[in-house]
Amino acid sequence: QVQLVESGGGLVQPGGSLRLSCAASGFTFSASRMSWYRQAPGKERELVATITRLGGTRNYTASVKGRFTITRDNANNTMYLQMNSLKPEDTAVYYCSAWISGLGANWGQGTQVTVSS
Repeated sequence: QVQLVESGGGLVQPGGSLRLSCAASGFTFSASRMSWYRQAPGKERELVATITRLGGTRNYTASVKGRFTITRDNANNTMYLQMNSLKPEDTAVYYCSAWISGLGANWGQGTQVTVSS
């Protein structure tokens, strides 16, 4: 079955960095558009970044442009989110999402990122 497992979250000070990983299995990873979403307490889930199947196109929400970088390793079925210059407003649960043909959106369980001094 489809599995998406996020890791790499934690507590970091403002200005710090974290690298999130999403390990995928149970589907053809290289054929799927992948995304990172986040949900802060009391807020709706929002799209953070998207990467196309071969990594040729990446899109970011305005608030993270220039600070976050989405990448993927199709040989190892893994997606990453490098987060630099973190701000308190980046605090949220971060979710990995795969768009799978015939199934639609699939989600991981999330990883908590807390930016605080």
